[in-house]
Amino acid sequence: MSPGQDTRARAVPGAAWAEMVARHARSDRAAVVSATGIWSYRELVDRARSWAGWLDGLGLAPGTVVPILVGSTPAAYALLLAGALTGRPLTPLGTRLTATEIAACVRPFGSAVLVADPEFAALGASVAEAAGCRAVGLPDQDSASPLPEGTLSFQVPRDAAAVVLHTSGTTGAPKAVAFRMDRLGARCRVYAELLHLRADDIYSSSQQFHHLGGIGLLMVAMSMGAAVVPPAGRFSPERWRALGDLGTTHATLAPTMIERLLADGSLEFPSLKMITYGAAPIRPATAARLASGYPRIGLLQGYSQTEGGPITALTPDDHVRGATEDPALLASVGRPVPGTEVIIHDPDASGVGEVWARADHLAAPQPDGWLHTGDLGRFGGQGYLYLAGRKGDMIIRGGENVYPEEVENRISCHTGVREAAVVGVPHDDLGEQVVAYVVPRDPSSPPQPDDLRRFARAELAGFKVPARWTMVDELPRSPLGKILRRRLRAESRGAGGAGEADVT
Repeated sequence: MSPGQDTRARAVPGAAWAEMVARHARSDRAAVVSATGIWSYRELVDRARSWAGWLDGLGLAPGTVVPILVGSTPAAYALLLAGALTGRPLTPLGTRLTATEIAACVRPFGSAVLVADPEFAALGASVAEAAGCRAVGLPDQDSASPLPEGTLSFQVPRDAAAVVLHTSGTTGAPKAVAFRMDRLGARCRVYAELLHLRADDIYSSSQQFHHLGGIGLLMVAMSMGAAVVPPAGRFSPERWRALGDLGTTHATLAPTMIERLLADGSLEFPSLKMITYGAAPIRPATAARLASGYPRIGLLQGYSQTEGGPITALTPDDHVRGATEDPALLASVGRPVPGTEVIIHDPDASGVGEVWARADHLAAPQPDGWLHTGDLGRFGGQGYLYLAGRKGDMIIRGGENVYPEEVENRISCHTGVREAAVVGVPHDDLGEQVVAYVVPRDPSSPPQPDDLRRFARAELAGFKVPARWTMVDELPRSPLGKILRRRLRAESRGAGGAGEADVT
């Protein structure tokens, strides 16, 4: 169905993000926890005040968006708070992108400076030259020369930006998304309820500072007065175990990371209560192992985009049901979160259409009030949403629609498959044919195409079953971890592969 047009500005009730953080500004409770020490909320705000003075010294007027190349350090969170509370929101940039790619993100803001911490000084200089601005090094706040003290105000306009993040750019150039104070406050309330997050909890994310998964949920924790643990470098079981030493209660991991920790025998530590994940479904066998072996650890999947989320959630109870009674639930992204309308716009005969959502906590809805996600999906039984891929990724084979995510979810259930990606490539007779790229669980003994074809055909119509199978060591991903299907499509055009015969 299609919604009616609604061009009215929607008032967002409840406290804005700055107001929520203000409640904890004088607290001696832990705010930032790392291997180098603990900052209380009082200390975090004091350090943010120093960064506000430093921003004043750069001559950056209120309303300026500040591009920054910085790692996930405690100082980054103090600077984030300073920017938000002085009307100069940060836009953290992906440090794994090239200077050309980053400069394209910087130019639209018209900022006179690009801030870079010493680790990224060379990259910052190259970006600044390409973007036509000045690179400014980030000083050591603990150096002998103290930073000047600036003025912070928690009375920030509700429609002011707290931070500006960029989309992943998997289907085009990254797009800037401003997180308004009021909508961010609403987002924090929704997530805090889903996470059962309390002021004495400690949150850590495996994602980096520039990523929604690295900063978004940590801003939720700050709004609730909980502590955050900045991620320390690339994920590894050793770094994960160190989080246990810091008392971490909530953590964000990718499903592949969860499986790696299970294999390593280091998933659990005494303080851990909740693991959140996204971007990909969890394997039913993995969820079953967690439910039976680690019953006190809850699993939460939130379906989100940089432009808005959570849209739906697969709750801890859903995961237990999926692991013990209904494995199909684990292929879904759950049901709409409280206060959120979700519809399938312009569905086809199978019920698949674009997912549209409307809620006060979504960051960047379209002028009609709805977030047009660009994701294809359908509703299953009991209101669970099943995604079928991006609009541009849909494959049309012989006049039939094939949704990559549906096929990928089935292939990934094979015991010999670690992960899979499905794309469409041109075909003279069919228009497009379905091609699968598979990362085997054991590279020395990969599953055979005929076996994979039979496994897929057991639950999928013949026209959905890949005609060609290619084993790869890994799938190409963006700096934010999303699969780059456009690169796989480019590689597949004209390439041969195992299992050329079509399945009907």
